[in-house]
Amino acid sequence: MDNRYSENQKSWIARNWPWALPVGCCSGCLVLILLFIFGVGATIFGVVNNLVELSPVEEAIERAEDNERVVEFIGYDIDTDGFPNGKISISNDDGEVDFRVPIKGDRGEGTLIVKGIRKDKKWIYEDLYVIIKETNERINLLDSEKVLESI
Repeated sequence: MDNRYSENQKSWIARNWPWALPVGCCSGCLVLILLFIFGVGATIFGVVNNLVELSPVEEAIERAEDNERVVEFIGYDIDTDGFPNGKISISNDDGEVDFRVPIKGDRGEGTLIVKGIRKDKKWIYEDLYVIIKETNERINLLDSEKVLESI
């Protein structure tokens, strides 16, 4: 075998650097970008999933859908008709909520009023009612309970 041939032969990197360098760099950058996106996405998903689990808005809408008087005026498939106006704060297992959110159904519109506290991951409401837009009637969703007064 001729030693000159093996000594003069270029390495793989020396022969392929014009395409290997850009592909390698782009692949590395792409991997970093994907890791960042998936990390941020997982974080956002975790926070949103946690908030949905705790959501007094969802619980209040469920109670409104179960109330015959609210269904009579607003209808079924009640949904929010804008953003909540007020405050909600959550710290670990405790929190506080005080807001109003416009709601609508297939028959009408109203405003959902939610006020309460959160103890040990459970919402306890002081005020939970719907004000019907057409009549200004106030419909209580608390089943005549004032849980906060007993705390």
